[in-house]
Amino acid sequence: MKLPGLLSRAHPPQPGVTGIARVDRRTGDLLRRLSPGDIVVLDQLDLDRATADALLRAEVVGVVNASPSISGRFPNLGPEILVDNGIPLIDGVGAEALRVIKEGSRLRLHEGGVYAGDREVARGTRQTPESVADQMIEAKAGMSAQLEAFSANTIEFLRRERTMILDGLGVPELPVPMRGRQVLVVAPGNGHADDLRALRRYIGEHRPVIIGVETAADTLRLAGHRPDVIVGDPDGISTETLRGGAQLVLPAHGEARTPGLSRVQDLGIHAVPFVSSGNSEDLALLLADTHEASLVVTVGFQATLREFLDRGRSGSNPSTFLTRLRLGSRLVDGKAVATLHRSRVSALAVTLLVAAAVLAIVAAVAVSGVGAAYGDWVTGVVRSCLSWLRGLFA
Repeated sequence: MKLPGLLSRAHPPQPGVTGIARVDRRTGDLLRRLSPGDIVVLDQLDLDRATADALLRAEVVGVVNASPSISGRFPNLGPEILVDNGIPLIDGVGAEALRVIKEGSRLRLHEGGVYAGDREVARGTRQTPESVADQMIEAKAGMSAQLEAFSANTIEFLRRERTMILDGLGVPELPVPMRGRQVLVVAPGNGHADDLRALRRYIGEHRPVIIGVETAADTLRLAGHRPDVIVGDPDGISTETLRGGAQLVLPAHGEARTPGLSRVQDLGIHAVPFVSSGNSEDLALLLADTHEASLVVTVGFQATLREFLDRGRSGSNPSTFLTRLRLGSRLVDGKAVATLHRSRVSALAVTLLVAAAVLAIVAAVAVSGVGAAYGDWVTGVVRSCLSWLRGLFA
C-alpha cells in the first residue's frame, strides 16, 4: 500500500480557519505588520470601524479579541463589518491569551475555540450576524451615558486648549498659501477612495489646496493627486509619498513625545510639530481654518451619530465637536460637493449647444433670399484680403 495514501487518511482536514498568529496589545503596531492570511490576536474594547476596515484591507482570515468587541457602552461599528464580510471574530478570550499565543505560530479557529495544533489555547464567544445585531440593540441604551462622558471631556479639553480653539494660538505657520482658497482635507475613513474619485472634476476645476491625513496621503498619490500638506504619524505612510514635496505636520502630544519623528529625521524630511491632544483629522481642519481658507471640503470624515461615538471619536477625542463648531458653515462634506458638481452643465454640453445654434443660423441664411448676397460679400472680402497680402510680398 502507498505511504501517501495512509498519511492522507490518518490526518483528515480539520474544521475552521487556519493562519499565522499576529499578536500585540498595541493595535496600531499590529496593523502595520499584517499580511494576507494572518489571524489577528488583539486586546481592544469596543472594536471600532477604522480598525475593522484596516483588517479587511490586510485580508486577515480571523480575529481573536481578548476583550469584548461590544461592551454595550454604545453601538460600535467594527464587529458588524467583520462578521458581514465573513471574517470569524472570537470575543472575550481573556488577556492571558496574548501571553500564551506566540507570534508567528499557526492557529486554527473553530466554534469559539482557538487551537495551536490539537491543543486549545483559548476560548471565547464566536460572534455571528445575529449576535452582533442583538448586542447593537442593547448597546443603544448606553448612548446617553456616552454622550454625557463626551460632553465632560469636551469641556475639559476646552479648558486645556481654549487658546488654540478660540484664537488659533499654537497652530503652526505653513509656507502653503491657503488664505481665500478652497481646501480639500482627505482622511482615511470608510469609502474615502471612492469619494475622492467622485471629486475629480471638482479638483480639476477649483484646484484646492489638498491636505492628506495619515494614510490618506498615499490614497491621494495613487489617485494622481499631489498633497500640499500631510498631517499625521508618518510611520504608516509610504516613503515615496513623504518625499513627494508636501509640507509634513507631525501631531505632538507634548514636547517630548512626537510619534514618527525618528523616521522623518532618518529620511531627512523637514517637518513642523503641532502640539495638541486632538486627533490628526481635527488638526488638519484647524490648519485650514487658522490659515483663512474660504471653504473646507472633507473626505473620509465620519458624519453619523454612531460613527461619531465610535472609538477614537468619543471621549478620547473631544476636539472633534469643537473643531467642527469653529469652522461652521465653511465646512462641507465631500459627498455633497460631488453631488452638486455633477448636477452642473458640463463644458461639452455648452459647446454642443453653441455649435447647434451656429449650424441653425448658417442653414437659415443658406435657404433665405439674402443668403446669396451675403455669400458674394464674404467672397469679395476674402479676395480683397488676398490681393492685399500679395501686394505686401511683391
